[in-house]
Order: sequence, then C-alpha cells, then structure tokens
Amino acid sequence: MADYTAERTITAVLKEEEQIDNIVRRLIDRGVPQDHISVMGQNFQSQTRITGFISKKDVVLGGLRTGAVFGSLFGSLLSLFTGIGVLFIPFIGSVVAAGPITSVLLGAATGAIAGGAGASLASALATLGMPKEKAAVYETRVKAGEYLLMAEVPANKSGEYQLLIEGAGGEEIHINDSTLPRPCPGRCEGAEDLSPEIRSHLSDAAQQEFIASYNAAFDETNNETQAEHKAWATIKDKYDEDENGIWSKSKVAS
Repeated sequence: MADYTAERTITAVLKEEEQIDNIVRRLIDRGVPQDHISVMGQNFQSQTRITGFISKKDVVLGGLRTGAVFGSLFGSLLSLFTGIGVLFIPFIGSVVAAGPITSVLLGAATGAIAGGAGASLASALATLGMPKEKAAVYETRVKAGEYLLMAEVPANKSGEYQLLIEGAGGEEIHINDSTLPRPCPGRCEGAEDLSPEIRSHLSDAAQQEFIASYNAAFDETNNETQAEHKAWATIKDKYDEDENGIWSKSKVAS
C-alpha cells in the first residue's frame, strides 16, 4: 500500500492465538498492510513440522542473526505472513515470530541480544524505546505462553487502532512514537541505506558483502526479512566478530 505512512507502533499482549488471528485480520481489513504487523509467541499451532531451531550454543557464539526459518505453511494466522522466524531467545526458549519484529530479534537492529549471556527479550524490546518495566512485562507474558502483537500505524489513526485491539482482548498496550527498524528501504543502494545499528556491527568490507547478498535475495523474494536473513548468513559464513562485536575478521578458507 504505497500511500500508507506508518509512524507509531502499538504493542499489546493477547492470551489466546484466536484473539491474535482475529485482530490481525481486522487490522488488515481496516487498511494496515500485513508487512506492518508483527506477532510473537511460543505456542502457535503449526500445521507443518518446524525444523531448524537455533541452539543455545549458536546464541552464545553468534547471537540470533541466522536463527530464522522461513515458510508460509503454518496455521491460519501465520499463513498471512511471508517471513517467519523460529528463534532461540535466552531465558525464554524457542519463539515463533513473524513480521518486522523478526528483524529486531535476529540481532541486526540491536546489539542487546547478540552475546546471549545476560540478554533477554526485554532488553531487545527496550532498545525500541519501550520503558524497561513494560518490556519486562512483555517478556514475562510471552514466557508464560501468551502472545505479543505489534502494529505500525499512522499517528492520526493510532487511537482508532488502539480501541480495536483493546476491544478484541488486547492488554498491556503501549504506543511507541516510531516504527520498527528495517535493514533497508527495499533494495540497498549503498551503505548509507543500511540502518545505523547494522552499520555499527559491520566493517566496511562486510557492509558491502551484506548489501550484495541482501540485494540478490531481495530481487529474488521481494521480502526484506528473508533478504536480511540471507545477508546475515553470508556475513557469518565469511567473517568472525572481533572483540568489539563487529563482523570484521575475514575467515580463512579451509
């Protein structure tokens, strides 16, 4: 939807998957593009076998950057999304995420959960501008088996969408005056198109590798989340992190 301008992010907790399904469909019917809606939870009912869970060892060694598994053959709700990440988050376990939030959880938009040792979902959400106490509530409730919904909406309609979410069972609602970070606005034409958070994790050479891999995948899929996953996989394959957490040390071919 070319004329849709998202300026704020509404976050809410839902107790049941059916509530999430209802809200997502109603938001889409009210004009919110599905690529501006994110969901997260541990207990989505999948119609297919989920494989490729990232291990705790992988989290400690390399964050969540390559922990995504993509597909569209999940249950009725997740079939609405083109990118689904299955991630291991420290102190919570495996979480299914779909939508722009997957980019944040992959570690590309924040360094807060890259190391894994003292990281948490709350620390990742706090980097998005949420109050720490609200982020902690969201982590606790996701860990308890409930669901997180995030909708990026125009500022002048945030009240309308908040009422919709509340009326359908949304709790602990919080509104951020910003949207979720994206790796690039479509194709990456150069390093200046990368988000500052991504640039800060890559050397100049790694930035160029990231951009080339991202664009190749984006041209093939037209999906930013899948393209980002491919780009981080390329970086992890070709580089190691230095002591400052920057992917700068070229791997020696064996």
